[in-house]
Amino acid sequence: MAETIFSKIIRKEMPADIVYEDDRMLAFRDITPQAPTHILIIPKEEIATANDITPEHDELIGAMVRTAATIAEREGIAGDGYRLVINCNGHGGQAVHHLHLHLLGGRPMTWPPG
Repeated sequence: MAETIFSKIIRKEMPADIVYEDDRMLAFRDITPQAPTHILIIPKEEIATANDITPEHDELIGAMVRTAATIAEREGIAGDGYRLVINCNGHGGQAVHHLHLHLLGGRPMTWPPG
């Protein structure tokens, strides 16, 4: 997998406003937020896209979603609700080819996203 900005954030070579970290994942505030709360949750393992998730990643992906719920509670958006999004490749809106889960909240979410 090619080097990404997320790889550098994981290695602490680039600054990020980190809100959560454990041995498997890292969560930080998006630098171009699309909602009042916009946090990216990334695995430390390099997985390029959702297409590259294998059965061996099942527990990791579940842990990422559980972590998103915990962060939403800490951020005060769990009660009103929030959105979780994983984009995949160009047409799906994925700009960085390192799997990441967007946690968006703090305002009503519309569909289609806007």
